[in-house]
Amino acid sequence: MLRNRRAFWVWVVLIVAMVVLIFRGSAMPYSEQNLQPFLKEHFIWTPETFPHVDFNYDGERITSDKPYALFEFVVRKASHVTEYFLLTFMLINLFLTTALPRVLAYFSGLALALSYSLFDEWHQTFVPGRTGHLIDSFSFDLSGMIAAIIVIFLLNIYYHWMYTGNQKVKANYHV
Repeated sequence: MLRNRRAFWVWVVLIVAMVVLIFRGSAMPYSEQNLQPFLKEHFIWTPETFPHVDFNYDGERITSDKPYALFEFVVRKASHVTEYFLLTFMLINLFLTTALPRVLAYFSGLALALSYSLFDEWHQTFVPGRTGHLIDSFSFDLSGMIAAIIVIFLLNIYYHWMYTGNQKVKANYHV
């Protein structure tokens, strides 16, 4: 049963668009996504440009000694967080337009977004120059999903507090 049919279909369209964008991005070979040539052409960075960073990721050393590679790494991982924040935000709001209990809407949105993240990482293993990493799903993608849950929860509390006329947030506020 739908609480708001129009909102439901708006969220469905937005979710489909987001899924298509994520899929197209991960279907693109790395050579077409490499930001480093553009960065080198437009910026002059040295190892001192960024704070000292040095760690291993997937057998590759990420370090501020290679500022263009470091910046690209940060941008790519920030895009993981952002795209799964948006997907989870949309999924939860989609489920909130139905008769599902609020807790189940949150859990369903998270479960679907995480499932799609895992599928997307698997899909990347078939794309030339790309690798799929579970660590991306369980770190960067999941952090975006959790941030979406927190934002929706806080927005719901804000709405309840500001617009329902009840200035007390009830102790038994149903999530």
